[in-house]
Amino acid sequence: MEANHVRSAASIRKAREQRKSPLVAIVGPTASGKSEIAIELAEEFNGEIVSADSRQVYRGMDIGTGKVLPEQQGRIPHYLLDVVEPNDTYTVAQFQQAAVEQIKDIQERGRLPFLAGGTGLYVQAVVDNLKIPAVPPQPKLRAALAKLPLADLVKRLKAVEPVDYATIDLKNRRRVERAIEISESGGVPIREMRKRGAELFDTLLIGIVRPSGELETRIGQRLKERVKRGMVEEVKRLHERGVTWEKLESFGLEYRRIAEYLQGKLTYEEAMQQLGQDIIKFSKRQMTWFKRDQRIHWVESNDEAQQLVSEWLVNRAALGGTPGGKP
Repeated sequence: MEANHVRSAASIRKAREQRKSPLVAIVGPTASGKSEIAIELAEEFNGEIVSADSRQVYRGMDIGTGKVLPEQQGRIPHYLLDVVEPNDTYTVAQFQQAAVEQIKDIQERGRLPFLAGGTGLYVQAVVDNLKIPAVPPQPKLRAALAKLPLADLVKRLKAVEPVDYATIDLKNRRRVERAIEISESGGVPIREMRKRGAELFDTLLIGIVRPSGELETRIGQRLKERVKRGMVEEVKRLHERGVTWEKLESFGLEYRRIAEYLQGKLTYEEAMQQLGQDIIKFSKRQMTWFKRDQRIHWVESNDEAQQLVSEWLVNRAALGGTPGGKP
């Protein structure tokens, strides 16, 4: 019995030594309510939020990206919003470095970090410590690619990425160009970006899910609300500030369709109709991405999410986990 007790105590000490600092990731499709649930959880568990949205890093892109309102940011600190100008390039590698640094800072202050957003690769880059090639922007190559039709770019991407090209959103010119840039300039296949390093954090992954009919209703309601808040005017202002129509279209969804409307390529009714369909398709692609990760605990309400976090923190405390939010 004594030997067993010694081994048990040693096992507990080893588990405590190996225990990583905590991180809660809140993911899910657009319009599922991730932002509000993340705020409520952060309020409940002494947390702060790091955004994982590839478009919310851009200044001035507020309404179209669903960036949390100032009053929401007043409730809980948010990070990695408004990082760069829309004409700048912001890569996954840049996000990963900044997010990891911010998460560690939150942990060191004894608070619980929440990584919240719908950009799957951003979340995975942090949670799985992906080994992302730091390929800087290549101005000459980009200038050459900008002259080519999207169909030609897709063919070129397929030539350099015969295995992985289909994992890219082939309708998003910006992402296709960046994939070509990484492959041709860095000599690294896209799949190399999916290689995992040693995990940096002990992560609880929570997914927010809604029945398909309810999600589509939420998408439609949210689109109407954003139009009322001035989403069309936001795109006009961005263009007046020097963001080209091509650049705006490359951001996809709201910016693409509204830019097409403002250029006269679509009527207002056509733009809104196509935009609604685009967002629904986008939400399905997001769910396809997230459903591949069996670690995600899917919930439908804040109460379910709170219970998960509470139980997880209690289990961490029992194993001697490091602080970061109340158990």
